[in-house]
Amino acid sequence: MPVASLGAEELKAVDADRIESLCGLAASGLERMHDPGSPMFCDVYNRTSEGLVRVGVSHRYTMMTLLGLQRYETSIGPSPVKIGPVLEALLNDVSWVAGVGDLGLLLWTCAELAPVRVPALCERLRVLGAMKRTSDGRQGHTMEVAWYLTGIASCHLAGYPDLPGLASEAAEARQVLESNRGALGIFGHQFRGGSWAGRIRGRIGTFADQVYPAIAFSRLAQALEDESAGAMALRTAKKMCELQGPLGEWSWRYDSVSGRVVSRYPIYSVHQHAMGPMMLLSVSEATGREFNEALERSLAWIGGANELGRDFVEPSLGLIWRSIRLGLVDSASDSVLRYFGYRQGHVGTSRLKVCYECRPYELGWLLYALAGQTRSSRLAGRPHAKQASD
Repeated sequence: MPVASLGAEELKAVDADRIESLCGLAASGLERMHDPGSPMFCDVYNRTSEGLVRVGVSHRYTMMTLLGLQRYETSIGPSPVKIGPVLEALLNDVSWVAGVGDLGLLLWTCAELAPVRVPALCERLRVLGAMKRTSDGRQGHTMEVAWYLTGIASCHLAGYPDLPGLASEAAEARQVLESNRGALGIFGHQFRGGSWAGRIRGRIGTFADQVYPAIAFSRLAQALEDESAGAMALRTAKKMCELQGPLGEWSWRYDSVSGRVVSRYPIYSVHQHAMGPMMLLSVSEATGREFNEALERSLAWIGGANELGRDFVEPSLGLIWRSIRLGLVDSASDSVLRYFGYRQGHVGTSRLKVCYECRPYELGWLLYALAGQTRSSRLAGRPHAKQASD
């Protein structure tokens, strides 16, 4: 069962034609972001004085992109980049796997694209003990541990609930995420403790630190039929909707203790067209709750309903510009003022800048969230899951 899949009710609230256009754009853009000299996708697709150039390669972005292209291929049409050779390159050489974040993304990818290879992959990567063996696991990094939990739950849903180590690793990952979660449903960035910087990072979480645990607990709820996991995902999604900005924007950093936005900028396009919808649709799939208004406003932001009144979509280039941001000094002062409650809402538009780059995962996650939601591909009348309690 997909992590994020839109039902007929949500389709009434979003423009299916707009979604289809975005999916076509993303597929076109990803073809340009694939490095012909490498099986991997680039790290950054950057605008320079000489035009758009690919910079570096990224295994993480490649996995996210494959998940999106697979969703595109099963829902809309042939992938513009052949998925098989890229997946083989990822699975044949796993020397790049450096922590539970990488491991989790690879399990997630394998479970959805090549489930028959899951048992051998788990054995090869020594899943048992990974939380204690890796630095991101020991330090309790929320995003990476959430990827790991999603990967394990995906293996369960792929038909492998009893592989050695999966249950104990899932329990440990879940415990870490629960300890990083504040009473209002907001997650900090990592374990809280140690140095002053560690305590701050443990208290403050990014938008990604909210999205991926919500997806992980949604997937776990589906895998184990666990209503408490679904309720945790729902609590976070509802709190994020409470904090969604007046233009539908998702802010950057949140305080897990006070439950407030503490850093509004940058506002990332990927949060609007992909990660925000991924979170909301995941929770909807697992719990039956709907987030129609938040979804509609989130997608509208990239089309011009934002502080600058500009469309971030560039059809001729096959990309969506990355963000609205402040300069370093303005960003730091804005964060301090918001942390102490002295500022809310927008800043002057003259201080805002557009970041003219795009990354493959942004378009990959767009496809993963939305490729099944076009008029031609939707499954009409599919029932919702049982509603979870708040």
